[in-house]
Amino acid sequence: MSLRVTFVAAARGSPLRAERFEDDRPLDREGWEQVQRAAPGLLPLAAADLRYCSPTPRSRATGDGLGYTPLVQLALRDCDMGRWRGLTPGEAMAREPQAVDAWLTDARATPHGGESLLGFIGRVGGWLDTRPAQDGDRVVAVAEPSVIRAALVYALGAPPATYWNIDVHPLATATLTGGAGRWVVRFEAGP
Repeated sequence: MSLRVTFVAAARGSPLRAERFEDDRPLDREGWEQVQRAAPGLLPLAAADLRYCSPTPRSRATGDGLGYTPLVQLALRDCDMGRWRGLTPGEAMAREPQAVDAWLTDARATPHGGESLLGFIGRVGGWLDTRPAQDGDRVVAVAEPSVIRAALVYALGAPPATYWNIDVHPLATATLTGGAGRWVVRFEAGP
């Protein structure tokens, strides 16, 4: 049985420098404009057998704006950042530089009182591995860039530190094919 899961990164909710941990802000004006420009190229994904999204307002709005009408999946939520929730990375670094360093270098660390990077990657991977698999089923999931990074690390079986070397832009797509424990990252030619 082979499953095809295409992740679509949520459109922008704020300027990059203003992004916050577990950011619950809706799409900003530029984010809506991004969705409108990308919609023609991403609309074919609406034909997926199953359509999901992260629970964030910008992921839901991106999915709806692209015509997917996705179902919210709690397992696709952003990493639980504990007391750093709502802070920019710079603000967290200014308040707790050693704790941020520990979090960036140890995948098991939870200095913020939330979820470890390893736990986050495992949670997203567990969601992937439990998707209903019928041969040829197609799934689309609109998610935060961090969730897509975690899915890629899991699918590749890469060391958790690889997470920090993956850059996911708004409305970028990544397709994984396979099934539980045997995922392949697939890149396809653009339109």
